[in-house]
Amino acid sequence: MQLSKIAFIMKSTLLLLGLIPFISCAKAKEEAKEEPKAAAEKTIHPIQLFDGKTLKGWKIVGGNGQYKVEDGCIVGFGKNVKGNTFLRTEKTYGDYELSYEFKFDDRTGNSGLMFRALQKPSEDGNGRVNGYQCEGDNTDRSWSAGLYDEARRGWLFPMKKDKEHCAKFTAQGKKLFKWKEWNTIVIRCKGNHIQTWLNGEKRVDFVDKDPKHDTREGFFGLQVHGGKSCNVRWRNLTLKQL
Repeated sequence: MQLSKIAFIMKSTLLLLGLIPFISCAKAKEEAKEEPKAAAEKTIHPIQLFDGKTLKGWKIVGGNGQYKVEDGCIVGFGKNVKGNTFLRTEKTYGDYELSYEFKFDDRTGNSGLMFRALQKPSEDGNGRVNGYQCEGDNTDRSWSAGLYDEARRGWLFPMKKDKEHCAKFTAQGKKLFKWKEWNTIVIRCKGNHIQTWLNGEKRVDFVDKDPKHDTREGFFGLQVHGGKSCNVRWRNLTLKQL
């Protein structure tokens, strides 16, 4: 091979080797630009379950209680309510953290918020709502943010058989719940682990070990309890999926 060709090959090889670091650096910079973009795409943003103006995405099931939108709130109300009535989401959800504000307009009716809830099959599509409920207690028992199993097992937390635990739960509820103001409630569900908070303080820490009733996905339902009268309201229902 001629010396001139050998020199040309060597020069080209050296030039290529010199460019490799610059190519690698440029590629790394390009990948670095893509990573934040990909991370942003994976970020899960909070979902507002209530738009503040309409009941879009919700439907009424159960009894004859009523619901309306007023001053950016969902208001549940009724007189001589026959059967527990629920304003439920059309969609279902699994693992999440839900925060919302809740208050009684008066103390004439019990309430609560269903989560991971189910409906029993029926021909008219109005089957009995059942499942986990975060209690809204209008009595001096003050078990708001307690965990009740609607149309299934009854009270899960506190356990009614444990009188000492129930007494402590009542004392805490009386200290935390605001009768004339809004109350902030948080429900966190991860697998079979359920937790609730009332105005910043933990109320429930429960692991459902019952394979028959452990429910991992369902809808939300705002309750107007059956009875002579009920006047309650909710706002700022914000969901963060886990």
